Amino acid sequence: MITIEQLKDLKERVEALNRYLAIDGKVVELEEEELRTQAPGFWDNQKEAEAQMKKVKDIQKWITGYREVKSAADEVELAFDFFKEEMVTEEEVDSAYVNAVNLIENLELRNMLRNEADGMDCVLKINSGAGGTESQDWASMLMRMYQRWAEAHNYRVTVSNYQDGDEAGIKTVTMEIEGDSAFGYLKSENGVHRLVRVSPYNAQGKRMTSFASVFVSPLVDDSIEVVVDKSRISWDLFRSGGAGGQNVNKVETGVRLRYQYVDPDTGEEEEILIENTESRKQLENRENAMRLLRSQLYNRALQKRMAEQQKIEAGKKKIEWGSQIRSYVFDDRRVKDHRTNYQTSDVTGVMDGKIDEFIKAYLMEFPNS
Repeated sequence: MITIEQLKDLKERVEALNRYLAIDGKVVELEEEELRTQAPGFWDNQKEAEAQMKKVKDIQKWITGYREVKSAADEVELAFDFFKEEMVTEEEVDSAYVNAVNLIENLELRNMLRNEADGMDCVLKINSGAGGTESQDWASMLMRMYQRWAEAHNYRVTVSNYQDGDEAGIKTVTMEIEGDSAFGYLKSENGVHRLVRVSPYNAQGKRMTSFASVFVSPLVDDSIEVVVDKSRISWDLFRSGGAGGQNVNKVETGVRLRYQYVDPDTGEEEEILIENTESRKQLENRENAMRLLRSQLYNRALQKRMAEQQKIEAGKKKIEWGSQIRSYVFDDRRVKDHRTNYQTSDVTGVMDGKIDEFIKAYLMEFPNS
């Protein structure tokens, strides 16, 4: 049974959220922004209209989220009073309390996603490391983990590039994940993931270590200005492999975009390679590849700004993007994040997409990442 101190703390957190989120101001702002959508000729410029509708939706999201939190906290207080009159059980009071705390923590966490790109959808790419079939199988397990996580949060997943492994698993996959603050949450997954297990692909039943890298970048839309020098683009066409039907395999619908990127600060040149086989239509694959290119270019600019910010904010922990971030030790039933030291013994749950606690721990440890 919760205590009066826990109830008091709950109410204080709700009031704090009201202040941090400036809910009263957002209600007024929402009314003003909704009036703009009712202006004559609002949809004459579809791009601007869609941006305005997104703005309205974003404001509404905060108001709705706070109201859900406030309602849940009020239910706890009511249940607490009813318990004194023996109208509800201890279990019912505690259940209402757990629900309210979860809602509060989720809203507090979302409030931490304040960087420019945090509210965007994301592109998540998985590459298998050295180690052949074992690492390729590990890459496919990570793909399934992120798909399960996305499904649990009602996010949309689109696979834009998928390459089968030699015997099992995958060599690489690119997934576009669309949903509320997808990049803000999944940026915590950027880095090398290490698996330790008794390999089913080893005849001697030896314990093996495998690696796979995960790269996460924001998925930009037309509202983000990204300069692409089209003279530096070249295209290759190829027949798509894997799933997709006979038509995909017979026609050169797959596209390979090569972009000769020049670092604006150092002048160094680098080729960015993007393959897309998402659609059966070559034109659509070209458009998707261009969108992925714009996302990569935007992410590079974003990472430079983050690096500069980290130099200025001396004394804060550095985040080494691309380093080993997490170990999954199946035999010991342990998954540990090396940046936050958060760990769990629920290996099965993690591989089924239950990674929210890892994400929360990361965002609490590195709020300005």
